[in-house]
Amino acid sequence: MEFFRIRKDIPFMRHALVFNVISLLTFLLAVFFLVSRGLHLSVEFTGGTLIEVAYSQAPELQQIRKQLESDGFTDTQVQNFGSSRDVLIRVPLAKGAETSKVGDQVMASLAKIVSTEATATADGAAFGLKRVEFVGPQVGRELAEDGALALLLVIIGIMGYLAMRFEWRFALSAIIANMHDVVIILGFFAFFQWEFSLPVLAAVLAVLGYSVNESVVVFDRVRETFKKKRGLTTPEVLNHAITSTISRTIITHGSTQMMVTSMLIFGGPALHYFALALTIGILFGIYSSVLVASPLVMWMGVSREQFIQPKIEKQEAVV
Repeated sequence: MEFFRIRKDIPFMRHALVFNVISLLTFLLAVFFLVSRGLHLSVEFTGGTLIEVAYSQAPELQQIRKQLESDGFTDTQVQNFGSSRDVLIRVPLAKGAETSKVGDQVMASLAKIVSTEATATADGAAFGLKRVEFVGPQVGRELAEDGALALLLVIIGIMGYLAMRFEWRFALSAIIANMHDVVIILGFFAFFQWEFSLPVLAAVLAVLGYSVNESVVVFDRVRETFKKKRGLTTPEVLNHAITSTISRTIITHGSTQMMVTSMLIFGGPALHYFALALTIGILFGIYSSVLVASPLVMWMGVSREQFIQPKIEKQEAVV
């Protein structure tokens, strides 16, 4: 399916060096921010208190956030958990705070909201505490290590898949481009000090798979063009492959971004950073698959001879 077809190939590879320099500078900036500022890790990674509260009626989450902030609970996460009447509150560790009293202090803060509203039920209780759990720093460290291991295994799996489907040049180029996307996302979160949570980690892993899919589409067209069209140089083959997949790229990435934008606008704080990470990943995924991976393949010396098997002439048996 195509919305349009471009008749003349766009000379992307003519500016390959410029694109690679821009990518390198962006990558180095992201690494600098990661090293100098670091990630603003959420409760899952740093430890804290998880409090689940059940309301008789669906509460206003924004009002809860404002009340908790006014009572000194900064960087708290408030979201629905299971239903619109169940609320999960994550309170990060604070210096000098007694973790055993955090649950009582949060419940006291929530009681201030109830006292100003006519939301009490027949038994006089508008909300009730369901559970309080303390997540220690050790658990958060284990989650961080498991997340890093998951990221490493995904990278190894992608490299193995591409190496079997194509060859080592394509595998190496694609993985460099994908890691470029991941580091850029982390660089954004480090620079703006956005909260890095488990949903954001899930978005990063999703971006890896999403980006490699785009690379596979382009590389498939490169291999097909090498086999079918003779007389084209390697840059011309790459230009043709990228140009012929532009319509497909706009359809797939545009449709995905529409859904992600909906989550970004209407998903609330619980999905905000998840959707934001996906948005950055999708945009840079298009850029890296086309303008990072393809030039790298060209610099590594891919050629038509690597895809065409030489014909073996049969020798007639001498009688």
